[in-house]
Amino acid sequence: MLRTLILVLGVLVALLLLLIAIGYALPIGHVATRETRLGAPPERVFEVLREVEKFPAWRSDVKSVEVLATTPALRWRERGDNDITFEMETVEPPRKIVTRIADKTLAFGGSWTYELSPQDGGTRLVITENGEVYNPLFRFMSRFVFGHTATIEKFLEDLGRYLR
Repeated sequence: MLRTLILVLGVLVALLLLLIAIGYALPIGHVATRETRLGAPPERVFEVLREVEKFPAWRSDVKSVEVLATTPALRWRERGDNDITFEMETVEPPRKIVTRIADKTLAFGGSWTYELSPQDGGTRLVITENGEVYNPLFRFMSRFVFGHTATIEKFLEDLGRYLR
């Protein structure tokens, strides 16, 4: 019995070490892009993306938002599934927004670029994530288990539902 337990623990430790080794072999940075078409005009979509204090009303992963600064750039903290501080780096109404994770203590970081363009009476929205995953185990999980696009897809799903 003890021998079986030691063997099982040994296999689990070896598996964990293998996943970490694979994580180290993966690049820290990645680029992920998703797009959607929304029925609202670009000006309305842009307004919704800029109103961070209203995120809890439509984003399923955000419970509350605390605006930390409005100058020189909008900076806020989202509380929910994760507590993350963001900064809005670029604002070009109504066609482009770039946000960046401002919290340097996380296992991940990076930016999202939102590009809006008119399409068929609505808006074509493209979100590009330039992400970084620092922890090798989390890097493995992000690449092979969760997928780099999972957060973008959930965001677009919530936004589409809100703008219907």
